[in-house]
Amino acid sequence: MNLLLPLLLSSVGLCGLWRRADVYASLTRGAEDGFRVVLRILPALVTLLPAVAMFRASGAMELLSAWCAPLLDVLGIPPETAPLLLVRPISGSGALATVGELIRVHGVNSRVGRTAAVMLGSTETTFYTVAVYFGAAGIRRTRHAIPAALAADVTGFVVAALTVRLFFPE
Repeated sequence: MNLLLPLLLSSVGLCGLWRRADVYASLTRGAEDGFRVVLRILPALVTLLPAVAMFRASGAMELLSAWCAPLLDVLGIPPETAPLLLVRPISGSGALATVGELIRVHGVNSRVGRTAAVMLGSTETTFYTVAVYFGAAGIRRTRHAIPAALAADVTGFVVAALTVRLFFPE
């Protein structure tokens, strides 16, 4: 297993040599393209990460969580997971910290802990992904991408809660 990565890299290099490609030039050109992508997406990241921190620090997350709790209860989603639902589309690290806190408070084998873990694995950091990938591709207008991605996130949250209820009945 320790030799897998070196073997993979060696085989790519040997394949390039066999095809008579300039492997080093291709490598540096790829690194240059990657650097350009980083420069294009950096403004979005610099804006997004402090915005997430301000949202959490302002207390707006707790207010929105309390407001969403009745709807979540109707959907079969534990209301305690409301902070995760609000943070996950914005920040992966924030969502991971939220799940860690939920598991610490409610326990790893609790319905809340299991649901939060499944939600974390079945949804995406929508705004981060759109900022990075659309920024890298130079796309300015997202049109229907964000509403469709948020609908997929909501579907993921509901199905995660349903799955936990089906596989781990109380």
